[in-house]
Amino acid sequence: MPDGEWDHEVDLLVLGSGAAGLSAAVVGAEEGLSVLVLEKTEWLGGTTARSAGTAWIPGHRFQDDPAADTAAAATYLDALVGDRAARELRETYLAHGPAAIDHLDRIGVRFRHSRTVVDYHPEIAGSGIGRALEPHSFDGRRLGKRAFARVRRPIPEFALFRGTLMVRRPEVDQLLGIFDGSMRGTALALRLGFRWAADLLRYPRGTRLVMGNALVASLYHQLLRRSGDVWFTARTSDLVTDDAGRVVGAAVLHRGRTTRITARRGVVLAGGGFSAGQELRAEHLPRPTPQFTPAAEGATGDTFALARAVGGVLGESHDDNALWFPSSLGRRHDGSTVVFPHIWDRAKPGVLAVNAAGRRFVDESVSYHRFTRAMYDSHKSVPSIPAWLVLDSRALSRYGLGMIRPHLPKAVLRRYARAGYLRTADTVRDLAATIGVDPDGLERTVAAANRHARTGVDDEFGKGRSPFGHQLGDPGHAPNVNLGPVAVAPFHAIEVVPTPLATALGLRTDPDARVLDRHGDPIPGLYACGNDADSVMASEYPGAGCQVGAGLIFGCLAARHAAR
Repeated sequence: MPDGEWDHEVDLLVLGSGAAGLSAAVVGAEEGLSVLVLEKTEWLGGTTARSAGTAWIPGHRFQDDPAADTAAAATYLDALVGDRAARELRETYLAHGPAAIDHLDRIGVRFRHSRTVVDYHPEIAGSGIGRALEPHSFDGRRLGKRAFARVRRPIPEFALFRGTLMVRRPEVDQLLGIFDGSMRGTALALRLGFRWAADLLRYPRGTRLVMGNALVASLYHQLLRRSGDVWFTARTSDLVTDDAGRVVGAAVLHRGRTTRITARRGVVLAGGGFSAGQELRAEHLPRPTPQFTPAAEGATGDTFALARAVGGVLGESHDDNALWFPSSLGRRHDGSTVVFPHIWDRAKPGVLAVNAAGRRFVDESVSYHRFTRAMYDSHKSVPSIPAWLVLDSRALSRYGLGMIRPHLPKAVLRRYARAGYLRTADTVRDLAATIGVDPDGLERTVAAANRHARTGVDDEFGKGRSPFGHQLGDPGHAPNVNLGPVAVAPFHAIEVVPTPLATALGLRTDPDARVLDRHGDPIPGLYACGNDADSVMASEYPGAGCQVGAGLIFGCLAARHAAR
C-alpha cells in the first residue's frame, strides 16, 4: 500500500490490552517507539483485569538463591511439559523472566513476593515455593477519572459491595477474622471502608486496585506517561503486507469508519486466545464442549484469522488445549450470568466433589486445572460433568462456597436455594435425590469422608497430604487442615462445570515472539504473545501466574525485537 494511503502512523501497533499487550506497549514506548494499542471492547485489561494478576517467575530477585531456583524450575518443567512444547521457548521464559520483571519494576510496574505460594505439582522434582509475584496495589486516582473508568472491573463476586471494593486474598482472611473477634480484621475493615466511602463521592467504585486490576492499571499509567495511546472499540479486519511479505500495518474499524494504520516496526497480536470463542472452543477443546468461561468476552481468537491470512500457523494440539477452572453458574440481579471460579474453597475441610455415582473422583484440594482435568477423565466412565461440591451446614457457614460467603443468614441462603444455585436437603440421601446422583453412592462417600475426618488420613485420594492443599485449608482445623466431616444437617451442594480460563493452543512463535509460517520461518513485522501465542508450557499449568508471566516476558521480548 503506498504511503499516501495510510490514515495513521505509529512504530508499534498492539492488538489487545491484557498483560501481554500492555507489556509490549510499555516496553516499546520505553524503547522510544510510538505505540498504539487497539482494544476491541470498551474496557482495558482483558482477562488479566479479572485475574489475580500473579506472575510465575522462577529465579526472581526475592528468592534466596535465584540461580538454583531457575535450575530447579528447568528440571520441574522438563518433567511436567517434556517434549509437548518447544524447549527453547521455556528456556527463554526462565532466562528472561527475572530481567523482565526487574525492568518493569524500574519503570514503575511493581510486584510483591508471594512467599508461601506452592507450585501446582509439588510432587514433581524441581517444584518450588515462592515463585509467584503479586502486583502491588495501585491508586486508580493516578489515572484520572476518564482513564480510570476504562479499566475493566473485576468479577463482582470476587470483590465486596457488588464489585466496588477490591481486597487481596490475605485481606479476605483478615476480614473473616471479624467473626472471631479479631481486632486486626476490624481495623482493616475500617481502613478499607473509609477509603472506599470517600472514593464513592467522586468515582463509580473504589480506586484502591489490587490483583489483575492493579497490574493493568499500572501498565496503562506507564504507557500514558510515555505518550502511548489506546483506542477502544477498535476491531482489526485485516493485516496489511508489503510486496516482500512484511506486515506493515492494519485496517481497523474505529468510530464508524475503516482506518488504515501503518506500523513501521511491527504488529503485536495479544488478543487473549479463544476462551470466549464458541466455534474455536468446539473445534479445539474436549467434549462436552464448555459453554461458559470466566475470561473476558473479547478473547474470541479473532487474531488467529488475521495471522493465518498472512501465513501464520497454529501450533500442534496440546491434549485439552486449555487451562481450566471448575466454575458454578449463577444469576445476578441484572439478569447477567455469573461464572464463578472455584479456586480455593474446594480445599476446605468438609468439602467433597462427587460425580453422578455419588462418588469422589479427585483430591478436592488440587489446583483448579488438575481438578477440571479429573472431571474430564472421570467423565469417560461415569458422568462427572457437571460435578457437585457437597458439604454440611457447619462448613458452609464457616467457609462459604462459590458465590455464598461465610456466615450468611438463613434468609439469604434461602434466596440462593430458590434461585437453584444452592441445593439443600435434610438428609444426605434426600440431597442425592435433589441433585440427581446415586443415593447409596453418596451415603457411602459421606461415611468414608467422616472416617477420614476423624483419622486425618484420606486413604482414597490423599486430600490433606499435599503442601499445595495445605496452603488453602483451615490452619486451625485438626487433625488435618483439609479434612472435615459432613455431618450437620441440612446438607448442601453446588453444581460445577469445566470452564477455560485461558487457551494453550496458539500461533507458533520463536524466542523473540515472532510469528512463524508453516516452514518455521518468522513472518517479518508480526509478533504474538500471551494467549495468542502457542503456550510455552503446552497445556500444563506449573504454578500460579504462568500465563501472566509468559505474557509479560514475551511482550517485553517482542517490543525489544521490534525496537532493534
